[in-house]
This record gives sequence, structure tokens and C-alpha cells, in this order.
Amino acid sequence: MIEVLSRITNHESRITHQSSMPKLSITDLDVSGKRVFMRVDFNVPINEDGEVGDDTRIRAALPTIRYALEHGARLVLASHQGRPKGKPDPKYSLAPAARRLSELLGQVPLAPDSIGEKTRAMADALEPGHALMLENVRFHAGEERNDPEYARELAELADVYVNDAFGTAHRAHASTEGITHFVEKSAAGLLMEKELRYLGTALEKPEHPFVVILGGAKVSDKIAVIENLLKSADAILIGGAMAYTFLKSQGVEIGRSLVEDDRLELARDLLVRAKERNVSFLLPGDNAVVNKSAWDADRKTTEPRICSVNEIKSDEAGLDIGPDAIQEFSRTIAAAKTIVWNGPMGMFEHPPFDRGTREIALAVADAQATTIVGGGDSVAAITEAGVSDRITHVSTGGGASLEFLAGKTLPGVAALTDK
Repeated sequence: MIEVLSRITNHESRITHQSSMPKLSITDLDVSGKRVFMRVDFNVPINEDGEVGDDTRIRAALPTIRYALEHGARLVLASHQGRPKGKPDPKYSLAPAARRLSELLGQVPLAPDSIGEKTRAMADALEPGHALMLENVRFHAGEERNDPEYARELAELADVYVNDAFGTAHRAHASTEGITHFVEKSAAGLLMEKELRYLGTALEKPEHPFVVILGGAKVSDKIAVIENLLKSADAILIGGAMAYTFLKSQGVEIGRSLVEDDRLELARDLLVRAKERNVSFLLPGDNAVVNKSAWDADRKTTEPRICSVNEIKSDEAGLDIGPDAIQEFSRTIAAAKTIVWNGPMGMFEHPPFDRGTREIALAVADAQATTIVGGGDSVAAITEAGVSDRITHVSTGGGASLEFLAGKTLPGVAALTDK
């Protein structure tokens, strides 16, 4: 195990508070008889048969939807689906999501558009306790441009606005930010509240030891997160291809492993800052490697070799953390009281290089700690390992959670009405 500085130490809390005013919640609103425009994140995978492949995001929004309907709201649901490039495209219709929601909730009709006379008439005709879903907001170029005119037309369907789409809160789009300028009150949904509560606590007042696990391909994707969490973390564990940029910055020969050569100086600087702040910065000491040429030619039959990171040959590439690294990471995780994990430990989508990610998933689930997991591959790992019900909070927003952890302001949150 290559470790920068010491093991976890009991040290003074080093917390910086995000300057964020408490926002209104849907529970603060009187929604009875009112048209509630609710932004949800129903951007879900669609199977070849045209049906929803994974309804996790739809189910995640159900508590807020049910709350609104049970309190007599006339509910207008809005979401995007895919990237239709600002014009209607049947491939990106929300019809499959509307069908799945109807199966879970009772009949929810789909409007022909997100704006226009027909859609407005359907919204106006809604009875209390009933819902309508709008067609994909990205069928209009004004959505991603945050065009005020399109936002104003969306607001014509609303008496109050609720944002429950944390996964899109880092984007200043018409349905996440622009619409709030044309309604009297804008509030967070229950899912949005939950995301902000868990992520906010991890940032501002985590119980120590606070362990951060980061993986994935690029250091550049996680720079701001590492910089911000160096202020409060006790340990940062690095896996995935991004580990090789840190290893190379320390003079380790990494063969043909993926590396960001333009980030080597930054990687060295982050390691220095970790040492100055007494943060234990752990890089894998061993890994599973392959002959890169053989791997490129045939991924199915190429066998991995387990070796120290100091023994990678010039024609080899590392694709996963090794068993020693798994053990070392797991020991640190077991001692933690707060854990944030984002990103896989290796090429998770190609077994057997999913072992590191799966083992870390089990270690996180076994920890006697507040555990927060975000990012597609990390969430997939805990789901496939059957331990998602043992995670304190599974974040629905990959990019949004990273930006929040990096200390950035999320436009979709900032736009909500202060309490």
C-alpha cells in the first residue's frame, strides 16, 4: 500500500460551511387545490421494447408525488429524457415513463407537449389529487438555454413550483432555474431535501473519522471534490484509473495504464496538501494488470496478473485494485464513522476487473457509519452486491452530487425560495 502520510488520526474538525440558506420544503406549502409544477428526474434507461429498463429514479420521486396528491394538489410533472437537441424526437418521449408511473400510482396521462394551448387546458382541467405528465422539456431548445420566454410559458402551468430533481440541480435550465422567476414560491421536494441533508451534513459536520472513496478514470473529474474535502476528510482512498496519475506523479512506472500527463503536477500538489493537512491519502499498493495489446485484441480471454504497482511491465495496463489494496482500503473503511463513495475501483463493467469495486461495496455496507454512495458504477455495485438497503443514502445525482461535494453552488437549489 502506498500511503501518503499517516493512518487516520483524531484531529480537530476542519469544517467550512457552505453558505446556503435553508430553503422552503413542499411540506411548508399549502398545495390543496393548487397547480403544483413539480420538476422530477425521469431520465431513465429505455429497453429495446420501448419500456422503462430501470425505474429507480421514478420510484425515488414517489414520496414527494404521493405527498402532493394526498394533500389535494393538482400535479403537473415535468422532466427531460436523453438529449433530443431541442426538437421533438419520438425516441426521447416520456411516454414509457408515464406508463411506468401509471402502473405505480394510477393513471397519469401524458400531455402532447410541455407548453401550448392543449397542455394548458389539460393542466387547468386537473382535479385535486390527480396528476399530469408533460412531454420532454428538452423538445424545446429554450429548456437548456434557460430561455425566459419558455420558462414563463412553463410557469403558466403553475401556482407553486417544487424541484425534486436533484440529478439536474447543477444545471441552470428553464425547468430547474428559469421558472422560479415567474412563480411566487419555489420549494424543494422530499428527495431533494434528503439529498441536501445527507450531502450537506457530510460536508459541514461529518462524524469522524470521515473517509472519502474516489474512483473512476480521470483525476480532472474529481479535482474540485478532492480540494474541498481535504478540508474535512480524515482519509481519502483513490482507486480506478485516476490512481495511476497519482502513482506516476510519485515516480512509479505505470506501463500503459491510463494516465493524465497534464495533471501530474496537480496530483503532486494534492498529495503535498494532504500531507500538510494531516489527511491520510491512500493509493493502491497492488493491482490487477493485463498485457495491453492482448487486451485490445481480445478482452474476453485476456487473463489478469496480480502484482505490486511497482512491478507493472512496460506493456501492461492496470485495470483494478489488487487484493492487498482491497484489504487495506477495507480496514480504513471499517474504522470510519462517515463515508462518501463516488466512482469505481476498476473497469467495473468487465469482470473480473469488477472485484475491487464489489469488495469495496461490501466493506462500505458492513461499516458502522453514515454511508453515502453516488455515481452510476458505485450505485450499480451496491445494487448488484445486494447491499443497497444497507447504505444510509444512495444519491440520485452523479454530476450534481460531485458539484455539491466540490462546494459549488447548484443553480436549481439556489433558485428555491429561502425559508
